[in-house]
Amino acid sequence: MKQRIFLYVLLLFGCCDYVQAFQAAALSKAADAKPSTTKLPAALPIEKTQPVVIKKFASPPVIDGKLDDAVWKQATLFKDFYQVQPGDNIAPSQKTEVWMGYDSKFLYLGFRAYDDPDKVRATVPKRDQVYDDDNVKVYLDTFNDKRKAYEFMFNPYGVQGDAILTDGIEEDFSIDLVHESKGVIDQQGYTVEVAIPFKSLRYVAGKDKIWGVNFYRRIQRFDREADSWMPISRDKSSLLSQFGQITGLEGISNERTIELIPSLTLSESGKRVPTVSPAARFGDPLLGDPGRMVNAPITADLGFTMKFGITPTITLDATVNPDFAQVEADAPVLTANQRFPIFYPEKRPFFLEGIDIFQTPIQALNTRAIVDPDYALKLTGKQGRNSFGLLLASDNAPGNYALEERNDPLILPSIQRFLDKNAAIAVLRYKRDIGKESSLGFIGTSYDFIEKHNRVGGIDGRLRLDKQTTFSFQVLGTTSRRYFYDANDDRNIYRSGKALAYSWNVDKTGRNFGYRLSGDGKTRDYRADVGFFERTNFNSNNLFLRYSSEPKAKAKFISWRAFSFNGIGYDWQGRTQSVDHSDNFGFTFTRQIFFNVGYNEFYERLFEGEFGAQRSATRQGAFYGNDPERSTRGRAVFANFNMNPSKKVSFGMFAGHRWNIFDFDFGAGAKFPRVSPAALLDPNAPLDPGAANTFDLEMAVSLQPTNALKTSLTYNRNRFTRNDTGRTVLIDNIYSSLTTYQFTRFLFARARLDYDSLAASVRGQYLFGWTPNPGTAFYVGYNDTANYNGYSPFTGHFEPGFRRQSRTFFIKTSYLFRKG
Repeated sequence: MKQRIFLYVLLLFGCCDYVQAFQAAALSKAADAKPSTTKLPAALPIEKTQPVVIKKFASPPVIDGKLDDAVWKQATLFKDFYQVQPGDNIAPSQKTEVWMGYDSKFLYLGFRAYDDPDKVRATVPKRDQVYDDDNVKVYLDTFNDKRKAYEFMFNPYGVQGDAILTDGIEEDFSIDLVHESKGVIDQQGYTVEVAIPFKSLRYVAGKDKIWGVNFYRRIQRFDREADSWMPISRDKSSLLSQFGQITGLEGISNERTIELIPSLTLSESGKRVPTVSPAARFGDPLLGDPGRMVNAPITADLGFTMKFGITPTITLDATVNPDFAQVEADAPVLTANQRFPIFYPEKRPFFLEGIDIFQTPIQALNTRAIVDPDYALKLTGKQGRNSFGLLLASDNAPGNYALEERNDPLILPSIQRFLDKNAAIAVLRYKRDIGKESSLGFIGTSYDFIEKHNRVGGIDGRLRLDKQTTFSFQVLGTTSRRYFYDANDDRNIYRSGKALAYSWNVDKTGRNFGYRLSGDGKTRDYRADVGFFERTNFNSNNLFLRYSSEPKAKAKFISWRAFSFNGIGYDWQGRTQSVDHSDNFGFTFTRQIFFNVGYNEFYERLFEGEFGAQRSATRQGAFYGNDPERSTRGRAVFANFNMNPSKKVSFGMFAGHRWNIFDFDFGAGAKFPRVSPAALLDPNAPLDPGAANTFDLEMAVSLQPTNALKTSLTYNRNRFTRNDTGRTVLIDNIYSSLTTYQFTRFLFARARLDYDSLAASVRGQYLFGWTPNPGTAFYVGYNDTANYNGYSPFTGHFEPGFRRQSRTFFIKTSYLFRKG
């Protein structure tokens, strides 16, 4: 649940920078006990100012979570933590100790979290979902470059969460690293034992080599108290630069590691198909067609993925006929009345390995654009100050047409030359560290398919100006040979096009005050066929201001925050496209209660050439009437509230009302046809965008009656009402439920049910899985999709009741073979 349910709606207000600040504000959520406010001595002990030597173990400990092996008495001890949230480097409410040691193959960690065992918050969640429990974590900056660190997190039962923390960027939990952990709750609190194979990391080691390190502990009931081994100054914007250091990691085995993961997916799918031919339906538009379900033969897909550790810092990944099917589909979102594409995050393991090196301010690479590769190759690594990545793929998706399209005599001639052809894709990335915390880089991408060729290339950088301020930028040039739509001629023209994209950002983050000054833009012919972009021919300049009060660790009212966003958008012809202003106030209370309220004013301007034909003396334009443009001035108010008082329940709600936002006059399917004045006169009339009022509501509740059982329920409602006609543009209600039962840390059953009233779609997903480690998995699943009181996909006629549209049963298995 968390802030995700509110961020989606906030995006609708056009305040992207505001959203990022809202995420930062959400980090200060509250709780309940009586932590100490004693300020710790300013002078640091010597082990926190100089590299700590890690001791080498003669024999490995047994990873059972008990810390009772004699070898732990030889380990290096880390103690004397600081409370850094909500307190400001004060004494923690509970004592924490960490032991560390290593041998030639593993790094070992032992955590002792002192506490009342009856008050420890612990469940049995899925991997990476441990942040609602009490937890301990370690950050490992294995190159000591203060730019990126591994994050390993563990709840009291040893359930794992792992991520990559990049300076200036949010944590990326998409990676899954092989390691072993166990946790035990005992009379003194809880203990966790961890063994991290060095071959799971990229690192430098040996005599005099240094790693950055820090240890954290989260105590949920104490207002989500965060305790850190190193003191963390709120006067510095960089977290990684405040880590401690370790050394002494010598004699580590430098064996070359190879991982082999064969996978097999067996599936049978059924799909509703028409029973009446297109020709017969064309001759009689009123002819009904109930359709019928047709099951395809059982398919068996064998895939193979390989990872080869060339050195401890360089990795080669390869895959042949990979099984990239997701075992769980994306959650439904509102797609009606949207001008621009919706971004969905990557979930496929092959692409997630080393993905951080390819990430840039402008998304030149979006790996979900590589839909279904026959094979792919990736080389990533770091040598000294130089990081690099190379990705090659052959994607069969552009030429993989459905059987119905191949057999349709009306469609086949237009797709014949594309059938079963692949797109060739290449991505090259290079980045060099500059100074202590800065970097410069290059990225280039290439995409080639029949009548669709695209090249993208450019430079980017992130420069630290002082301890609170950074400057980041990116400039990309593109050249394409493809079809471009020409609004003046109202047709697609096959031609070459060159374009420019840019982004810049100055960010200052201080103890209480901060700001972000930014700009970005893309020219009309910008295309990035391996990337992601929403619109072209635009520029924007934005100023975001933020102020945070000093958190009060013992108070019921802990802190407050204020945000202000101001932005202007304009095209390359100098015409204003949008103006935005938002003010937002957030309040954090004890017991993890957060409340936020905001106000937004905006101006938006549309030009018909962005939607279709540009009018001429002899031709009607894309817009109805005599005016080739539209504009609106509006405002909005919104509020959200969420609380997480215990491990058994959490709740969140968002409500917003917008006045005079654009209805683009697209219509929302058969259930909600266009309701503009022009469309009411003639359903086929040109677009007639106009102002509308909306109400947005989202509610979510999460229930955890036992440590193993968790249920989440969400409800989203969106209603648009056109101002000039008073007609309803659309009403969408999305209901979702997700229930998971964890039999063990690795064995689970999950059921998801979604209903989207606008799409008239009901989707059920049922999954049983065993995932003992990244790479080894066994799934049995069943997905079913039906229409409820919807419209026939063949005739467009209303169909009462349930009509099944598709179903799939699958078994998916993979196994990790790992050898040195």
